[in-house]
Amino acid sequence: MLRRGTVGRRFTILYATGFLGSGILLLALTYLMSGVRQTTLAPGQAPTHVPTGEPGLAAAEAHIRALEAQLADVHGQQERRMLLGSLVALMVAAAFSLLLGRILAGRVLRPLRLITAATRRITAENLHERLAVTGPDDEVKELADTVDDLLERLEASFDAQRRFVGNASHELRTPLATIRASLDVAVAKPEPAAQTVALAGRVRTELDRLDHLLDGFLLLARAQHGAFADRTLVSLAEQTREALADRAADIAAKGLVLDTDVRPDAWARGSAVLLSRMVRNLVDNAIVHNDVDGRIRVATDDHDGTGARLVVESGGPVLDQGEVDRLGRPFERLGVARTGPEGSSGLGLSIVAAIVAAHDGRLVLRARPEGGLRVAVTLPPAGGRADHTAKVRQVTP
Repeated sequence: MLRRGTVGRRFTILYATGFLGSGILLLALTYLMSGVRQTTLAPGQAPTHVPTGEPGLAAAEAHIRALEAQLADVHGQQERRMLLGSLVALMVAAAFSLLLGRILAGRVLRPLRLITAATRRITAENLHERLAVTGPDDEVKELADTVDDLLERLEASFDAQRRFVGNASHELRTPLATIRASLDVAVAKPEPAAQTVALAGRVRTELDRLDHLLDGFLLLARAQHGAFADRTLVSLAEQTREALADRAADIAAKGLVLDTDVRPDAWARGSAVLLSRMVRNLVDNAIVHNDVDGRIRVATDDHDGTGARLVVESGGPVLDQGEVDRLGRPFERLGVARTGPEGSSGLGLSIVAAIVAAHDGRLVLRARPEGGLRVAVTLPPAGGRADHTAKVRQVTP
């Protein structure tokens, strides 16, 4: 029982057991000491068994024996009352020891609860926060300082990783631009060879993919950093309409049936650029990984007033939910190699996951029983309905 219970419960039981054991020992000693009988004669008292045949002395001896019997009976009653009182006192002491043990355990564990609650509030987006526990240099403060040191090392590691991704992406743009310029020069020569033109076309295609990949790296690094200077009120409905309008030609070329339920009350507060990219990535994913003549369903609403919600459902083959759960990681794809279809960098849903996490939202990926994928994004409420109404009047024709 002690091993399976919480620390507070174990402390309570241990404290109560200690108090209760001390009470039992004290009551036992009191009972034993009260039960000792005096066997010595009082001063001037004659022995009770005096050999004599006189009637007066025999009567006195009988009276003494009667008094002794009465005294023994009174003493037995006192012992029984003391035993009953001891049991009652023991029960009261047991209840008191449990209550006192619980109070003491709570006082002892209170700093640990505060440390646990503060640690749970710290995520990858606010690693700069510290516990900063004050007080004497005891074991609790040592634990808190150790956690602060760990958070400091994690923050440094995360910052170094993000800086590396951002810097590497920026630095790679220069050689890519040089390669692209060299191709343009080679093709611009009078009467270039056919092989040169074909090679230049293939290289440009790969350069475009690499540019797209670098853009994804930069956006992923920014989303994971979590600090937005352009935080504002954003309409997910408007972002969805724009994304669908931009990809209307691709939707028509693939013969996809589009079902929309875009309501104007889906508002979120955050980075307009990142939220726009999130919506576009979901729409692109639904188009690229869909079947020919498949279906796409896009819906936005305020999720019963609890926040802005965007749902994108697409057709396709039946997927395994275990594999779908990994799609939020970079370079994860289903059923294709890392050199997968053109335009697929494997960063689309990982960027979506990073943007949603940076906005304190929730991303749910579900494999549809009939095939395809359902993606639901829920973002925290943006503010009062007055703000929403004002913005709706501005964007609604």
